[in-house]
Amino acid sequence: MLQSNMLFDLPDDDILYDALLARSSDYEGQAFVCVKSTGIFCRLSCPARKPKRENTLFFDSISACVNSGFRPCQRCRPLEGASGKDPLVKELIELLDRRPEHRWTEGDLVRRGFDPSTVRRAFKRSLGVTFLDLARQRRMGEAARQLSGGASVIEAQIDAGYESPSGFRAAFGRLIGQAPAKSQGRVLLFADWIETPLGPMVAVADQTHLHLIEFHDRKALPAEVENLKRKTHSAVVPGRTPPIDQVERELNDYFAGRSADFRTPLALDGSAFERQVWAELVAIPVGETRSYSDIARKVATPQAVRAVARANGSNCLAIVVPCHRCIGADGSLTGYGGGLRRKQWLLRHEGRMRPVGLFRGWDGEKPVQAAAPTM
Repeated sequence: MLQSNMLFDLPDDDILYDALLARSSDYEGQAFVCVKSTGIFCRLSCPARKPKRENTLFFDSISACVNSGFRPCQRCRPLEGASGKDPLVKELIELLDRRPEHRWTEGDLVRRGFDPSTVRRAFKRSLGVTFLDLARQRRMGEAARQLSGGASVIEAQIDAGYESPSGFRAAFGRLIGQAPAKSQGRVLLFADWIETPLGPMVAVADQTHLHLIEFHDRKALPAEVENLKRKTHSAVVPGRTPPIDQVERELNDYFAGRSADFRTPLALDGSAFERQVWAELVAIPVGETRSYSDIARKVATPQAVRAVARANGSNCLAIVVPCHRCIGADGSLTGYGGGLRRKQWLLRHEGRMRPVGLFRGWDGEKPVQAAAPTM
Protein backbone atom coordinates (compact mmCIF):
# COMPACT_ATOMS: atom_id res chain seq x y z
CA MET A 1 0.00 0.00 0.00
CA LEU A 2 0.74 3.68 -0.41
CA GLN A 3 1.26 4.19 3.37
CA SER A 4 4.40 5.03 5.27
CA ASN A 5 5.08 3.30 8.56
CA MET A 6 5.60 6.60 10.30
CA LEU A 7 8.59 6.59 12.64
CA PHE A 8 7.81 10.17 13.64
CA ASP A 9 5.39 12.88 12.63
CA LEU A 10 6.47 14.58 9.43
CA PRO A 11 5.52 18.19 8.78
CA ASP A 12 2.56 18.58 6.44
CA ASP A 13 3.13 18.09 2.72
CA ASP A 14 3.01 21.82 1.96
CA ILE A 15 5.98 22.42 4.25
CA LEU A 16 7.86 19.50 2.72
CA TYR A 17 7.10 20.71 -0.80
CA ASP A 18 8.46 24.15 0.10
CA ALA A 19 11.59 22.43 1.42
CA LEU A 20 11.84 20.52 -1.86
CA LEU A 21 11.61 23.74 -3.88
CA ALA A 22 14.31 25.29 -1.67
CA ARG A 23 16.48 22.16 -1.99
CA SER A 24 16.64 22.17 1.79
CA SER A 25 18.75 19.64 3.67
CA ASP A 26 16.78 20.13 6.89
CA TYR A 27 14.99 16.79 6.45
CA GLU A 28 17.94 14.81 5.11
CA GLY A 29 17.36 11.14 5.85
CA GLN A 30 13.98 11.88 7.46
CA ALA A 31 11.77 12.63 4.45
CA PHE A 32 11.80 11.62 0.79
CA VAL A 33 9.74 12.77 -2.18
CA CYS A 34 8.21 10.28 -4.64
CA VAL A 35 7.44 11.70 -8.09
CA LYS A 36 4.40 10.03 -9.62
CA SER A 37 5.05 11.31 -13.15
CA THR A 38 8.51 9.70 -13.33
CA GLY A 39 8.28 6.81 -10.84
CA ILE A 40 11.42 7.89 -8.95
CA PHE A 41 12.07 9.04 -5.39
CA CYS A 42 14.57 11.68 -4.29
CA ARG A 43 16.04 13.54 -1.39
CA LEU A 44 14.37 16.91 -0.79
CA SER A 45 17.73 18.50 -1.60
CA CYS A 46 17.86 16.93 -5.07
CA PRO A 47 19.17 19.42 -7.68
CA ALA A 48 16.93 18.02 -10.42
CA ARG A 49 14.05 20.02 -11.90
CA LYS A 50 11.21 20.15 -9.40
CA PRO A 51 7.94 18.26 -10.02
CA LYS A 52 4.49 19.81 -9.81
CA ARG A 53 2.89 19.70 -6.38
CA GLU A 54 0.16 17.29 -7.55
CA ASN A 55 2.81 14.79 -8.72
CA THR A 56 4.48 14.43 -5.32
CA LEU A 57 4.12 12.05 -2.37
CA PHE A 58 6.21 12.29 0.80
CA PHE A 59 7.37 9.35 2.93
CA ASP A 60 9.62 9.09 5.96
CA SER A 61 11.60 6.02 4.88
CA ILE A 62 13.28 4.52 1.85
CA SER A 63 11.48 1.23 2.43
CA ALA A 64 8.11 3.01 2.10
CA CYS A 65 9.25 4.53 -1.22
CA VAL A 66 10.57 1.23 -2.57
CA ASN A 67 7.56 -0.77 -1.40
CA SER A 68 5.29 1.75 -3.11
CA GLY A 69 6.99 0.98 -6.43
CA PHE A 70 9.34 3.97 -6.80
CA ARG A 71 12.97 3.64 -7.84
CA PRO A 72 15.86 5.80 -6.56
CA CYS A 73 16.93 8.93 -8.40
CA GLN A 74 20.24 8.58 -10.22
CA ARG A 75 21.09 12.24 -9.65
CA CYS A 76 20.72 12.72 -5.88
CA ARG A 77 21.17 8.99 -5.10
CA PRO A 78 19.03 8.74 -1.94
CA LEU A 79 20.21 5.20 -1.22
CA GLU A 80 23.78 6.37 -0.85
CA GLY A 81 22.75 9.06 1.60
CA ALA A 82 20.78 6.57 3.69
CA SER A 83 23.61 4.04 3.75
CA GLY A 84 25.47 6.34 6.14
CA LYS A 85 28.89 5.14 7.10
CA ASP A 86 28.26 1.47 6.35
CA PRO A 87 30.80 0.65 3.59
CA LEU A 88 29.10 -2.68 2.89
CA VAL A 89 25.79 -1.05 2.01
CA LYS A 90 27.50 1.66 -0.03
CA GLU A 91 29.54 -0.87 -2.03
CA LEU A 92 26.53 -3.04 -2.87
CA ILE A 93 24.40 -0.07 -3.86
CA GLU A 94 27.12 0.94 -6.30
CA LEU A 95 27.07 -2.60 -7.71
CA LEU A 96 23.29 -2.44 -8.02
CA ASP A 97 23.44 0.92 -9.78
CA ARG A 98 25.93 -0.49 -12.30
CA ARG A 99 23.78 -3.57 -12.96
CA PRO A 100 20.15 -2.75 -12.07
CA GLU A 101 18.85 -5.29 -14.57
CA HIS A 102 20.86 -8.18 -13.10
CA ARG A 103 18.93 -10.89 -11.24
CA TRP A 104 20.91 -10.76 -8.01
CA THR A 105 21.03 -13.88 -5.82
CA GLU A 106 22.71 -14.91 -2.58
CA GLY A 107 25.15 -16.87 -4.74
CA ASP A 108 26.24 -13.61 -6.39
CA LEU A 109 26.94 -12.16 -2.97
CA VAL A 110 28.92 -15.20 -1.85
CA ARG A 111 31.02 -15.15 -5.04
CA ARG A 112 31.90 -11.53 -4.32
CA GLY A 113 33.00 -12.41 -0.81
CA PHE A 114 29.89 -11.21 1.08
CA ASP A 115 28.02 -13.12 3.76
CA PRO A 116 24.32 -13.02 2.78
CA SER A 117 23.07 -12.83 6.38
CA THR A 118 25.41 -9.93 7.14
CA VAL A 119 24.23 -8.13 3.99
CA ARG A 120 20.62 -8.74 4.93
CA ARG A 121 21.04 -7.25 8.40
CA ALA A 122 23.05 -4.27 7.15
CA PHE A 123 20.46 -3.30 4.54
CA LYS A 124 17.53 -3.75 6.93
CA ARG A 125 19.31 -1.58 9.46
CA SER A 126 20.23 1.16 6.99
CA LEU A 127 17.38 1.14 4.48
CA GLY A 128 14.60 -0.93 6.00
CA VAL A 129 14.66 -3.35 3.05
CA THR A 130 17.01 -6.20 2.09
CA PHE A 131 19.44 -5.92 -0.79
CA LEU A 132 17.79 -8.74 -2.75
CA ASP A 133 14.31 -7.28 -2.21
CA LEU A 134 15.54 -3.87 -3.32
CA ALA A 135 17.06 -5.31 -6.50
CA ARG A 136 13.95 -7.39 -7.22
CA GLN A 137 11.52 -4.53 -6.71
CA ARG A 138 13.54 -2.23 -8.95
CA ARG A 139 13.50 -4.77 -11.78
CA MET A 140 9.84 -5.67 -11.45
CA GLY A 141 8.64 -2.13 -10.97
CA GLU A 142 10.31 -1.15 -14.21
CA ALA A 143 8.91 -4.24 -15.94
CA ALA A 144 5.37 -3.35 -14.79
CA ARG A 145 5.74 0.18 -16.13
CA GLN A 146 7.01 -1.13 -19.47
CA LEU A 147 4.14 -3.57 -19.80
CA SER A 148 1.55 -0.99 -18.81
CA GLY A 149 2.98 1.25 -21.52
CA GLY A 150 2.50 -1.44 -24.15
CA ALA A 151 5.88 -3.18 -24.29
CA SER A 152 5.88 -6.88 -25.08
CA VAL A 153 6.34 -9.47 -22.37
CA ILE A 154 9.57 -10.70 -23.94
CA GLU A 155 10.99 -7.15 -23.98
CA ALA A 156 10.16 -6.64 -20.30
CA GLN A 157 11.57 -10.08 -19.48
CA ILE A 158 14.90 -9.34 -21.14
CA ASP A 159 15.14 -5.88 -19.60
CA ALA A 160 14.44 -7.38 -16.16
CA GLY A 161 17.39 -9.73 -16.61
CA TYR A 162 15.53 -13.05 -16.97
CA GLU A 163 16.57 -15.61 -19.54
CA SER A 164 13.71 -17.97 -18.72
CA PRO A 165 10.12 -16.87 -19.55
CA SER A 166 8.78 -19.15 -16.81
CA GLY A 167 11.15 -17.67 -14.24
CA PHE A 168 10.13 -14.15 -15.19
CA ARG A 169 6.42 -15.02 -15.03
CA ALA A 170 6.80 -16.59 -11.58
CA ALA A 171 8.82 -13.69 -10.15
CA PHE A 172 6.53 -11.09 -11.69
CA GLY A 173 3.48 -12.87 -10.32
CA ARG A 174 4.88 -13.04 -6.80
CA LEU A 175 5.72 -9.34 -6.68
CA ILE A 176 3.05 -7.72 -8.84
CA GLY A 177 0.25 -10.18 -8.10
CA GLN A 178 -0.51 -11.44 -11.60
CA ALA A 179 1.03 -12.88 -14.75
CA PRO A 180 3.02 -10.37 -16.82
CA ALA A 181 0.84 -10.87 -19.91
CA LYS A 182 -2.11 -9.50 -17.93
CA SER A 183 -0.22 -6.28 -17.24
CA GLN A 184 0.45 -5.61 -20.91
CA GLY A 185 -1.09 -2.33 -21.94
CA ARG A 186 -4.20 -2.25 -19.76
CA VAL A 187 -4.91 -3.87 -16.43
CA LEU A 188 -2.98 -1.97 -13.79
CA LEU A 189 -4.96 -0.21 -11.08
CA PHE A 190 -3.49 3.04 -9.80
CA ALA A 191 -3.48 4.29 -6.22
CA ASP A 192 -2.87 7.71 -4.74
CA TRP A 193 -3.47 9.70 -1.57
CA ILE A 194 -6.10 12.42 -1.21
CA GLU A 195 -5.74 14.86 1.67
CA THR A 196 -8.92 15.68 3.63
CA PRO A 197 -9.71 17.52 6.89
CA LEU A 198 -10.26 14.10 8.49
CA GLY A 199 -6.91 12.69 7.39
CA PRO A 200 -5.55 11.18 4.17
CA MET A 201 -7.68 8.87 2.06
CA VAL A 202 -6.40 6.21 -0.37
CA ALA A 203 -8.07 6.11 -3.79
CA VAL A 204 -7.69 3.20 -6.23
CA ALA A 205 -8.96 3.45 -9.80
CA ASP A 206 -8.45 2.27 -13.34
CA GLN A 207 -8.54 4.71 -16.25
CA THR A 208 -12.33 5.09 -16.20
CA HIS A 209 -13.77 3.99 -12.83
CA LEU A 210 -13.10 4.39 -9.12
CA HIS A 211 -12.75 1.07 -7.28
CA LEU A 212 -11.91 2.16 -3.73
CA ILE A 213 -11.71 5.26 -1.54
CA GLU A 214 -10.95 4.71 2.15
CA PHE A 215 -9.32 6.49 5.08
CA HIS A 216 -5.66 5.50 5.18
CA ASP A 217 -5.78 4.10 8.73
CA ARG A 218 -8.81 1.83 8.26
CA LYS A 219 -7.76 -1.54 9.65
CA ALA A 220 -9.48 -3.45 6.86
CA LEU A 221 -7.78 -1.45 4.08
CA PRO A 222 -4.95 -3.94 3.31
CA ALA A 223 -7.47 -6.80 3.10
CA GLU A 224 -9.76 -4.69 0.90
CA VAL A 225 -6.92 -3.96 -1.53
CA GLU A 226 -5.93 -7.63 -1.69
CA ASN A 227 -9.55 -8.60 -2.30
CA LEU A 228 -9.81 -5.98 -5.04
CA LYS A 229 -6.68 -7.33 -6.73
CA ARG A 230 -8.16 -10.83 -6.73
CA LYS A 231 -11.51 -9.72 -8.08
CA THR A 232 -10.05 -7.62 -10.88
CA HIS A 233 -7.04 -9.87 -11.62
CA SER A 234 -4.95 -6.74 -11.50
CA ALA A 235 -2.04 -5.15 -9.67
CA VAL A 236 -2.05 -1.85 -7.80
CA VAL A 237 0.78 0.62 -8.49
CA PRO A 238 1.31 4.28 -7.58
CA GLY A 239 -0.23 6.79 -9.95
CA ARG A 240 -3.13 9.02 -10.94
CA THR A 241 -6.05 8.47 -13.29
CA PRO A 242 -9.01 10.72 -14.25
CA PRO A 243 -11.42 9.14 -11.70
CA ILE A 244 -9.00 9.91 -8.86
CA ASP A 245 -8.68 13.52 -10.04
CA GLN A 246 -12.47 13.77 -10.28
CA VAL A 247 -13.26 12.32 -6.86
CA GLU A 248 -10.60 14.57 -5.30
CA ARG A 249 -12.35 17.64 -6.72
CA GLU A 250 -15.71 16.36 -5.50
CA LEU A 251 -14.34 15.62 -2.02
CA ASN A 252 -12.91 19.13 -1.86
CA ASP A 253 -16.39 20.49 -2.64
CA TYR A 254 -17.93 18.16 -0.07
CA PHE A 255 -15.61 19.14 2.77
CA ALA A 256 -15.99 22.82 1.87
CA GLY A 257 -19.76 22.40 2.23
CA ARG A 258 -20.44 23.33 -1.40
CA SER A 259 -21.84 20.02 -2.65
CA ALA A 260 -22.47 16.40 -1.72
CA ASP A 261 -23.09 15.46 -5.35
CA PHE A 262 -20.62 12.74 -6.37
CA ARG A 263 -20.56 11.91 -10.08
CA THR A 264 -17.34 9.91 -10.34
CA PRO A 265 -18.03 6.63 -12.23
CA LEU A 266 -17.79 3.67 -9.87
CA ALA A 267 -16.67 0.08 -10.34
CA LEU A 268 -18.88 -1.55 -7.72
CA ASP A 269 -17.14 -4.79 -6.81
CA GLY A 270 -19.93 -6.43 -4.82
CA SER A 271 -22.79 -8.91 -4.98
CA ALA A 272 -26.24 -8.00 -6.28
CA PHE A 273 -27.52 -7.72 -2.69
CA GLU A 274 -24.61 -5.50 -1.64
CA ARG A 275 -25.19 -3.19 -4.60
CA GLN A 276 -28.86 -2.97 -3.65
CA VAL A 277 -27.93 -1.93 -0.11
CA TRP A 278 -25.40 0.60 -1.39
CA ALA A 279 -28.03 2.12 -3.67
CA GLU A 280 -30.27 2.64 -0.65
CA LEU A 281 -27.40 4.31 1.21
CA VAL A 282 -26.88 6.73 -1.66
CA ALA A 283 -30.60 7.52 -1.66
CA ILE A 284 -30.48 8.82 1.96
CA PRO A 285 -30.73 12.63 1.67
CA VAL A 286 -27.84 14.72 2.91
CA GLY A 287 -28.37 15.63 6.54
CA GLU A 288 -30.54 12.58 7.26
CA THR A 289 -29.87 9.06 8.57
CA ARG A 290 -31.50 5.64 8.35
CA SER A 291 -31.33 2.60 10.62
CA TYR A 292 -30.20 -0.83 9.49
CA SER A 293 -33.78 -2.03 9.87
CA ASP A 294 -34.99 0.83 7.64
CA ILE A 295 -32.61 -0.34 4.91
CA ALA A 296 -33.60 -3.97 5.48
CA ARG A 297 -37.26 -3.18 4.87
CA LYS A 298 -36.30 -1.49 1.61
CA VAL A 299 -34.16 -4.29 0.21
CA ALA A 300 -35.65 -7.50 1.61
CA THR A 301 -37.37 -8.20 4.90
CA PRO A 302 -36.89 -6.91 8.45
CA GLN A 303 -35.06 -10.16 9.23
CA ALA A 304 -32.23 -9.07 6.87
CA VAL A 305 -30.76 -6.54 9.33
CA ARG A 306 -27.55 -8.51 9.85
CA ALA A 307 -27.05 -8.97 6.11
CA VAL A 308 -27.55 -5.22 5.64
CA ALA A 309 -24.95 -4.53 8.32
CA ARG A 310 -22.47 -6.84 6.58
CA ALA A 311 -23.11 -5.16 3.20
CA ASN A 312 -22.70 -1.78 4.86
CA GLY A 313 -19.35 -2.86 6.29
CA SER A 314 -18.14 -4.22 2.94
CA ASN A 315 -18.55 -0.84 1.23
CA CYS A 316 -15.11 0.29 -0.02
CA LEU A 317 -16.23 3.73 -1.21
CA ALA A 318 -16.26 5.81 1.95
CA ILE A 319 -18.28 9.06 1.82
CA VAL A 320 -19.11 8.54 -1.88
CA VAL A 321 -21.38 5.65 -0.90
CA PRO A 322 -22.40 7.14 2.47
CA CYS A 323 -22.47 4.19 4.86
CA HIS A 324 -21.88 6.72 7.65
CA ARG A 325 -25.57 7.71 7.29
CA CYS A 326 -26.65 4.30 8.63
CA ILE A 327 -27.14 4.22 12.43
CA GLY A 328 -28.62 1.96 15.09
CA ALA A 329 -32.38 1.74 15.64
CA ASP A 330 -31.92 3.53 19.00
CA GLY A 331 -30.06 6.41 17.35
CA SER A 332 -26.58 5.25 18.37
CA LEU A 333 -23.77 5.74 15.86
CA THR A 334 -22.79 2.01 15.91
CA GLY A 335 -19.68 0.96 14.00
CA TYR A 336 -17.83 2.74 11.21
CA GLY A 337 -14.67 1.58 9.45
CA GLY A 338 -13.19 5.08 9.54
CA GLY A 339 -13.86 5.42 13.28
CA LEU A 340 -16.79 6.82 15.24
CA ARG A 341 -15.10 10.21 15.60
CA ARG A 342 -15.11 10.63 11.83
CA LYS A 343 -18.68 9.33 11.53
CA GLN A 344 -19.89 11.89 14.06
CA TRP A 345 -18.00 14.67 12.24
CA LEU A 346 -19.46 13.68 8.87
CA LEU A 347 -23.03 13.62 10.17
CA ARG A 348 -22.64 17.00 11.85
CA HIS A 349 -21.04 18.42 8.72
CA GLU A 350 -23.89 17.17 6.53
CA GLY A 351 -26.43 18.48 9.00
CA ARG A 352 -25.13 21.97 8.25
CA MET A 353 -25.26 21.47 4.48
CA ARG A 354 -28.37 22.29 2.50
CA PRO A 355 -29.50 19.48 0.17
CA VAL A 356 -27.71 19.90 -3.12
CA GLY A 357 -28.86 16.84 -5.04
CA LEU A 358 -28.22 13.17 -4.81
CA PHE A 359 -25.33 11.21 -6.22
CA ARG A 360 -25.68 10.91 -9.99
CA GLY A 361 -23.56 7.81 -10.54
CA TRP A 362 -26.65 5.57 -10.35
CA ASP A 363 -29.40 4.86 -12.82
CA GLY A 364 -32.47 4.39 -10.62
CA GLU A 365 -31.44 1.54 -8.35
CA LYS A 366 -28.87 0.20 -10.80
CA PRO A 367 -25.30 1.34 -10.15
CA VAL A 368 -23.16 2.53 -13.03
CA GLN A 369 -20.38 -0.05 -13.24
CA ALA A 370 -17.23 -0.65 -15.18
CA ALA A 371 -17.20 -3.39 -17.76
CA ALA A 372 -16.08 -6.75 -16.41
CA PRO A 373 -12.28 -7.06 -16.53
CA THR A 374 -10.85 -9.10 -19.36
CA MET A 375 -9.47 -12.37 -18.07
